[in-house]
Amino acid sequence: MNKNHNSIFADIALLLVAVIWGSGFTATQVSLDSGFLPFTTMAIRFGIAAILMSVIFIKKLKNINKKDIIAGSVVGFFLFTAFASQTIGLQFTTPSKNAFLTATNVILVPFIYWFMSKKKPDIYSVTAAFICVCGIAFISLEKDLTLGIGDSLSLLCAILFAFHISSTGFYSHKVDTTVLSVTQMWFASILSFIGAFFTETFPNSVPVNGVLSVIYIGVFGTMIAFFIQTTAQKYTTPTKTAIILSTEALFGTIFSVIILKEIITVKMIIGGISIFLAIITAETKWKFFYKGKAKIIKSDL
Repeated sequence: MNKNHNSIFADIALLLVAVIWGSGFTATQVSLDSGFLPFTTMAIRFGIAAILMSVIFIKKLKNINKKDIIAGSVVGFFLFTAFASQTIGLQFTTPSKNAFLTATNVILVPFIYWFMSKKKPDIYSVTAAFICVCGIAFISLEKDLTLGIGDSLSLLCAILFAFHISSTGFYSHKVDTTVLSVTQMWFASILSFIGAFFTETFPNSVPVNGVLSVIYIGVFGTMIAFFIQTTAQKYTTPTKTAIILSTEALFGTIFSVIILKEIITVKMIIGGISIFLAIITAETKWKFFYKGKAKIIKSDL
């Protein structure tokens, strides 16, 4: 399979991750509303993912080395801190605003990766990033633009997710991506359990929907989604990854409409079109437009 086909499949896989994460906003909110506190929710989700992935990929882990552990620790640290700020932030702001502010990491990724790898982003990637954020703003941003503690934590989350995506892209070419996926989950899980142990108490009783929600985000939103992301990033760029994953805000809105019966607005439609335009810009760099134009000029001659 050639490089272009790998890149296309990687981008499709990342779009699937965005769909899963879009549903994760609702699932996480249900988990928090059911009595699970932020660090406890994170400890369970990362714990489930770490254990299941270790069992599935036990043969790969037999060859783990110091380089793998260092890479997993760095990526896992950013994963933990990003989710900590996002999950805690959800207690103080709305899911839609949290989704928008988190998705602003799409602007930061090209520049962070530029700093890490010395690879300058092209004008299409940067333009697509800004168009995408405008689309997310239409979908998610409320009328009140003031920044409270929840909004500030969501912005911090965006910065940390930008570092997570950039560091994943950096290390995915240096270590085995399967081992990287597992080690980052263990590192994030351990930090989450430490946070839960010192700052939270486990709820006495949790409704069934709360238990099912945390299992869902553990298996699908964490284990499957992050394994796909880590593997796919080997075949695409961090900037493209950030743009595609930022569509989770769009899918989050769609799931809100389906599950929570949220009303579709003109803002949602404009936002969706903008995000689609951003993806087309990053994916094709509008080469099909220039090719078509070249053909017309050639035929005129």
